[in-house]
Amino acid sequence: MIPYERQERILQILKEQKMMKINDLHVLLPNMSMSTLRRDIKELESSNKIKTLSGGAIKHQTKSTEIPISTKSTLNVKEKEYIAKLAVKQVNEFETVYVDSGSTCTFLLEELVKKNVNIITTNTNILTLTNDIYANITLIGGEYNKKISSLSGPLTEENLKKYIFDKAFIGANGIDKKFGATTPSIQESSKKKVIFNQSKDSYFLCDSSKYHSSSSVKVANLNEIKIISDKYDEEIAEQAMIIYK
Repeated sequence: MIPYERQERILQILKEQKMMKINDLHVLLPNMSMSTLRRDIKELESSNKIKTLSGGAIKHQTKSTEIPISTKSTLNVKEKEYIAKLAVKQVNEFETVYVDSGSTCTFLLEELVKKNVNIITTNTNILTLTNDIYANITLIGGEYNKKISSLSGPLTEENLKKYIFDKAFIGANGIDKKFGATTPSIQESSKKKVIFNQSKDSYFLCDSSKYHSSSSVKVANLNEIKIISDKYDEEIAEQAMIIYK
């Protein structure tokens, strides 16, 4: 496993267990040496994803940071492809559809360009698609964030407010019962709120690894949104509709 995959596995275990001793954590990761585990824990702690407590216990931190799109696009690929196929089923011909930035939304774009629809997007990965394209596509300008292949900012929001979207598909870095849908960027959050308000019907796309985690900036309350994901979650579903099959 690459370091990011190892560290995601560590975070997943700590999310479930809340707090663990390093020796207990190592038992659950038999294919990882103790030295590698300690190194990964140190890196996760330096990025504020976990916290080492007195006595040697390790605790998961709920805040998440933005991961480069080049990394995200290689993670949970089957889940993201599945979500994209579910999402494209929600779209009818000739509709005007917004597609957000993010790796899952990029998988959706690959499917959606095959349909006779109007796509409005701030996802610059649209420029790299080589599929047969039947959709009309508008890429909204703005400040370019290379790390996440996204355009945002005041100019972007001003232009987005000119549209009424039949459907909108929005990315999220975390989906949490208390904090709702979140993202690490104030600028991205502001853009997503504009989209949410300009859409007749909107969906947040996220694979199940995003459940019960939060980032630093809120986009919407859980009871305001619909989620398309690869798995059902009872706690999240108490407040939000989840489309998973």
